[in-house]
Amino acid sequence: MSVQKFQAIRGMNDILPDEARHWARLEDIMREWLAQYGYLQVRTPVVEPTGLFVRSIGEVTDIVEKEMYTFVDQLNGESLTLRPEATASCVRMAVQHHLLYSGPQRLWYMGPMFRHERPQKGRYRQFHQCGAEALGFTGPDVDAEQILMTGRLWKLLGLTDMDLHINTIGDLASRHRHKARLVAYFENHQDMLDEDSRRRLHTNPLRILDSKNPAMVQLVEEAPKLMDDLDDVSAQHFEALKTLLDAAGIAYQVNHRLVRGLDYYNATVFEWMTTQLGAQGTVCGGGRYDGLVEQLGGKPTPACGFAMGMERLLALLQDQESSVLTQAAGPQVYVMHQGEAARGAAFLAAEKLRMAGLSVVFHCGNGGFKAQMKRADALGASYGVLLGDDELKMHQVTLKPMRGQGPQMALTLEQAIELIRQDGSAHV
Repeated sequence: MSVQKFQAIRGMNDILPDEARHWARLEDIMREWLAQYGYLQVRTPVVEPTGLFVRSIGEVTDIVEKEMYTFVDQLNGESLTLRPEATASCVRMAVQHHLLYSGPQRLWYMGPMFRHERPQKGRYRQFHQCGAEALGFTGPDVDAEQILMTGRLWKLLGLTDMDLHINTIGDLASRHRHKARLVAYFENHQDMLDEDSRRRLHTNPLRILDSKNPAMVQLVEEAPKLMDDLDDVSAQHFEALKTLLDAAGIAYQVNHRLVRGLDYYNATVFEWMTTQLGAQGTVCGGGRYDGLVEQLGGKPTPACGFAMGMERLLALLQDQESSVLTQAAGPQVYVMHQGEAARGAAFLAAEKLRMAGLSVVFHCGNGGFKAQMKRADALGASYGVLLGDDELKMHQVTLKPMRGQGPQMALTLEQAIELIRQDGSAHV
């Protein structure tokens, strides 16, 4: 009788040890980067009430209409959804727990999101995002700060080919005026619209401007511009944002087609794009959503945020052979042994090394020093600590640098610990 073998669901990927090391290195950099700007981490549930996303993202968006993983809770009949994004969850949390009573909040999150899409490079059904939300700030300084901080992250990661696109989509009244003009314009060219655009024409015409269909490029370019319908407050906000970006030396392109795919946005929207990921060129996107807190039951509160795809960032780092990934080191020490007496001593020595604050892998099992050395090298260990009969007699260990830091030496365990600590290249 054959045993059924299971595989991961298509578009939901296993992250194996070598790759997970790269993830951990990227996450560590991002935690330090966010802390430098005063953002505090939050963690929200993976499952939320379906209505949260319908109300915030928009009932006629692609995410809500086609991409959400929604199911009915068998215990109480409630409709639940695996979160497709985290801004709505962060705002729901801030409202529920009265976080804004003590003043504005800078919050960040990191974790898995879920959308039922056709899997391709940079687009998966389970994907991971890191995002930040600034709640209670009117801007435009916080808009500019978030753009600057994301631009600084690319420099920290050594990424190139990152282009900033910005736009403003105004207030609700501006968008209503603009939508009416868009509908009239596209109705006069219905024979040139693709199926998705026809479907969106009377429900969400702004999304037609974001079409990726090459056959519609000219039609979209000649469509009415939202700038012509913009309210004065949004126009002034956008000009002030550009002034701040110019002063900071941040290059950008005003992209009138940029509208973002979620209904809660208003005023500033921005995306960082690359040409190196094919069709999935947006690495980071965000903007203002000043009405969302009130929409989800809180008091009127201005807000601005962004999110970036971790898989896309890692793909870029790999394509550009970033040094960030080579710095994702293995253990500092690999402890090797030969003989039964040495095995017991090495086992205790490994624990003493850990108590000294070092990351240590103890060789479990048998095998000669040569085979153990190969294993230590494969794991990326910075040092090998060897114990055999000779070392036991001398109450010493042999310390072998694994990354060209010098010759091997016979030392006491305490001396070996001190030397490893002093070596800045041996890090987790």
